[in-house]
Amino acid sequence: MICENDLSWRWIGGLALPAWMALASAAAGGEAPTVVTVASAAEGAGRGGRQPQVAVDGRGRIFVAFGEGGAIRFARSDDGGRSYRASEVGRADALMVGMRRGPRIAAVGDRVVVTAIGGLEREGWSGDLLAWRSADAGDTWAGPIRVNRVEGSAREGLHGMAAGPDGSVYCTWLDLRAKKTEVFLARSRDGGATWEPDRLVYRAPGGSVCECCHPSVSVGPDGEVVVMWRNQVEGSRDLFLARSLDGGSSFGPAEKLGRGTWRLQACPMDGGSVAVGPPGAIETAWMRAGEVFTARPDEPEHRLGRGVQAWTAVGPGGAYAVWLASRPGRVLAKLPGREEPLTLAGRGNDPVVAAAPGGRGPVVAAWEGETGGVFAAALGRVAAPGAEPGRP
Repeated sequence: MICENDLSWRWIGGLALPAWMALASAAAGGEAPTVVTVASAAEGAGRGGRQPQVAVDGRGRIFVAFGEGGAIRFARSDDGGRSYRASEVGRADALMVGMRRGPRIAAVGDRVVVTAIGGLEREGWSGDLLAWRSADAGDTWAGPIRVNRVEGSAREGLHGMAAGPDGSVYCTWLDLRAKKTEVFLARSRDGGATWEPDRLVYRAPGGSVCECCHPSVSVGPDGEVVVMWRNQVEGSRDLFLARSLDGGSSFGPAEKLGRGTWRLQACPMDGGSVAVGPPGAIETAWMRAGEVFTARPDEPEHRLGRGVQAWTAVGPGGAYAVWLASRPGRVLAKLPGREEPLTLAGRGNDPVVAAAPGGRGPVVAAWEGETGGVFAAALGRVAAPGAEPGRP
């Protein structure tokens, strides 16, 4: 529940609304949403905050993790995205940042987990998946601890993370312990303090999944865990997912997304994202041959337009998607009930979008500026009275 003490309020149309609703109402009405600077760009291209990721908790607090040099940084907004205060989580040697490599974040109440992949450059990259944890909503941090059981096996630097309704946190990554690229997953039941032994999610029949496209994970309201990755099967690089009904202990067969296919003998470095919303509907957004699509399992894909680096979340009214027209390029957002996308920024990189648990607002997009820096905007609209969260 969002309390008056948690978020500032504004009056719109005779109603007292939390600040995030006020900001998001403009976006829902067709106006460009207010863009807020989370972290300024430092002098010089590619410096300052990079590769942001967002989590939103049930109280509407917004948490952002991003890389800055060798530091993992954290920012929190308690006023619906009108302002952010930043601090440092920790540091990692050879922190992997760029092209979807970078920190990830998940939040359940006051428990916040931030992960990143780093290591020391010896004969090759010795990258480990490292986890920091906070029990006070990011005021203080402990860690890091290593998540991957085999040292250096996460050195590709690509991973995803999500929290479930029971407070469990799941990490998935591209793993190289078998001298080929496989999809692995680990779970924490105690807010990132300890992690269960990691386990294989998927091994491609030809050896490796797509080597440089990040995987993603989402958890439904019933605890179903869904992992998505770009596969490599018989010369095609299509998106697949697998589902677990037992907390990630085992996964069902891999399911291809969309009807089309992409014959490609290279890695496009674009893994898309998956989001599970009420009542368990699985939404995905991804790129194929320079075009962005959304799709649900066993259904035809829906084309959003030309672009790359798509991301999705389920919020009030249904699925939200953000993507780039080119890289770098315009940052675009597709909102439920709107035919045409909104332009969030004229130039940017690698946007993400996140919503509060259960398909509720706020819905927040964040992206990296063309020359660094982190920017955010509230997108989620006010749900109609009595409307079911996550449904049109």
